[in-house]
Amino acid sequence: MTRLTITHETRYSYERPVAFGPQRLLLRPRDSHAVRVVEASLSVSPGGQTRWVFDAFGNCVCLFTPEGLSDHLTIVSRLVIDRYPAPLADLQPDNPHTAMPIVYPVEDRVALSPFITPALEDPDGAVFRWAAGRLASNHEPALDFLLRLNRAIHDGFEYRPRDEEGVQAPAETLRLRSGTCRDFAWLMVESLRWLGYAALFVTGYVNSGGMRGAGATHAWCEVFLPGLGWTEFDPTNGIAESADLIRVAVSRRPQEAAPVSGLIIGDPGRARLVARVDVTPQVVPAAA
Repeated sequence: MTRLTITHETRYSYERPVAFGPQRLLLRPRDSHAVRVVEASLSVSPGGQTRWVFDAFGNCVCLFTPEGLSDHLTIVSRLVIDRYPAPLADLQPDNPHTAMPIVYPVEDRVALSPFITPALEDPDGAVFRWAAGRLASNHEPALDFLLRLNRAIHDGFEYRPRDEEGVQAPAETLRLRSGTCRDFAWLMVESLRWLGYAALFVTGYVNSGGMRGAGATHAWCEVFLPGLGWTEFDPTNGIAESADLIRVAVSRRPQEAAPVSGLIIGDPGRARLVARVDVTPQVVPAAA
């Protein structure tokens, strides 16, 4: 078990005061066998009413509406979590199936259908051809293929942090051979869907300061495998099922997993966004 403290600060500054509509915050992990929330606090300025709900994906969502006019919006989430790793090397799937085609039981396929269907068109087949070209054979175990695809993105694409919001289309990432963590995650998600896999876009945090994506929100991919369930793959760092990944939210498309989204009312003039994430390991005292 690893105990981590996480501070996520988001600060918007505006040239002129504005009013605010509802804000949707995805900042808190859901308790599970892999993550236990020990402490959690949320500070906001200006103040306003907050309400916590679970969305359709089971994510913890804070619905927040700031009150009055303000030239800034500040949101600070502080967490202490216990992370329980499940190393992929220790897993022995009873039913690994093959990489092409992956076979899901009928009862699973009904639930997984939205995550098997690609969200974007692939008019010239570039994304499908690229993904299919990573296959060693049609009888390769799915897990072997996924680990190699994960590594291929890490090794074959240049990581370039980008402050602008939004995610590149997978075909654009293939053309540029570069991108951010969210671009690489989205490329892997959509590539796998074109091959018939159920895949999710994941946002959260990464523990180690030596990894790509540290110091900000991070993005990776989850794939559903018979016998293993939802399994994490981080193509930005070339890792899978790592204790360094702290999952906060999952979605079918990247725009549904933004940490902070909402409306402002009025003309803000020049606006500035500063976001910072600090993930720090904590020493857990030994039991008496």
